[in-house]
Amino acid sequence: MDKNEFMSIAAGLKRPGIKELIDYLETTDFFEAPASTRFHGAYKGGLVEHSGNVAVILKALTDVNHLYWEDEESPLIIGLFHDVCKANFYGTQMRNVKNEITNQWERKPFYIVKESFPLGHGEKSCFIISRYVKLTDEEAMCIRWHMSGYEPKESYAALSQAKQFYPNIVWTHLADELDCAEASMLRAAI
Repeated sequence: MDKNEFMSIAAGLKRPGIKELIDYLETTDFFEAPASTRFHGAYKGGLVEHSGNVAVILKALTDVNHLYWEDEESPLIIGLFHDVCKANFYGTQMRNVKNEITNQWERKPFYIVKESFPLGHGEKSCFIISRYVKLTDEEAMCIRWHMSGYEPKESYAALSQAKQFYPNIVWTHLADELDCAEASMLRAAI
């Protein structure tokens, strides 16, 4: 998914503040940033691609499994914006990499984390989104806990309790993982 497809989905949302959130994202590197330093979407535009894919996957999971949400736009809002914390989050540095064909060393760029507002992954996304859009409690919990088992083990008790109140956390995490797994399978096939 590219920026135009992302913007097309976002334009269809009726929640007050979406336009302002998009305007904010336009002032960041959200649409050019990678989704990670070396895993899923570790390339220019990977973040917008991943975010859009998660929205589409979560909406499909909702339709197929007849999931109930407090607001019917929730799967799209959660998917599109669950990783806004990664805007202005990555930088690049150079390193020497051996070219396997020529057996020569070459300087290549790679992504690094350059965090300037260390609030926590899901929490930071909720914080940024909430500056512009009023999230439902369910949306906030799904965004906060979308990393699920990748949370620090100290958070597992809170995560377990959150899932009891908001079972769509599990579906949100699944949508995120499905997109990451697809990206991993594509990388393995290359």
